[in-house]
Amino acid sequence: MAVYTHLGSEQIAALIAPYEVGTLLSAKGIAEGVSNSNWLVETTGADGEGARFILTMYERRIALDDLPYFLGLLDHLSARGCAVPRTIHDREGARFRMVDGKAAALIEFLPGISPDEPSAAQAHALGAALAQMHLAGRDFPLERANAMGLVENCATLEACGSEALARIDADLPAMIGPARAAAALDTGGLPRAHIHADLFPDNVLMLGDSVSGMIDFYFACTDTMALDLATTHAAWAFGPDNRYRPAIGASLINGYETVRSLERAERALLPELAKGACLRFVASRAEDWLDTPDDALVTRKDPMEFVARWHYYDETGQDSFA
Repeated sequence: MAVYTHLGSEQIAALIAPYEVGTLLSAKGIAEGVSNSNWLVETTGADGEGARFILTMYERRIALDDLPYFLGLLDHLSARGCAVPRTIHDREGARFRMVDGKAAALIEFLPGISPDEPSAAQAHALGAALAQMHLAGRDFPLERANAMGLVENCATLEACGSEALARIDADLPAMIGPARAAAALDTGGLPRAHIHADLFPDNVLMLGDSVSGMIDFYFACTDTMALDLATTHAAWAFGPDNRYRPAIGASLINGYETVRSLERAERALLPELAKGACLRFVASRAEDWLDTPDDALVTRKDPMEFVARWHYYDETGQDSFA
């Protein structure tokens, strides 16, 4: 279970007391997520008719200095009609509060279900929602560097070292070379925006074929829009057997372009950006694998899953984005 900090009902009630959300009715830990502690909180609501929220306590990989960017971006996008949860401000206007040295935020609860096997219609809707998000964030004034960009991913794999990577899988050290090539990729001429950077199916809520929520913006940053689209493509377009699903990949791209047309340079670089996106998850999963004790009650994620996806993009090139 991904709740790293235990909070009793009295503590949670005291934590939400400074908010105009009514009194606490229940709080249930949420198992999903690996970086934060999360609870589904139910209250009487400010109007007495009941309300739901997500309470998040930030545990790891998230710097306190980044929270104004993450939470401010949520509010900015929500105010512009994007399917993004807004933050709940306390009576003093603060977006988060400190509890025993850790930051905690109360976030709007959005209805919907994350698809295990997205349909083409759902992928099309997500593509459009992603493009809408890119355009809606153009006037958000803050910026944040991509801490898991192409250069950073290469550095992570190199820091792991070939010997340690080989203990995970004998073929894994061979990905250091491609990571160096990705780090050298020139993306300076591509249009930039505020990007999600981690839009896996479990970070998307759907009501039928409509996107009701894009959540977990804690890798969001300022980077190229095409990289965000390529990352989403790599996350969505492969089935449970890790085989490419052409209808999903095509629908995602087509949905995106119903809202924002890709520039020629962006389309030309999509295969290389998708390979770079795969390497991002290869690197982070390898690092987490090596950092996780053998007796930890955590299921490690296999970096070789995205090695296989890297090979697919390397072999097919533009055919994956036709």
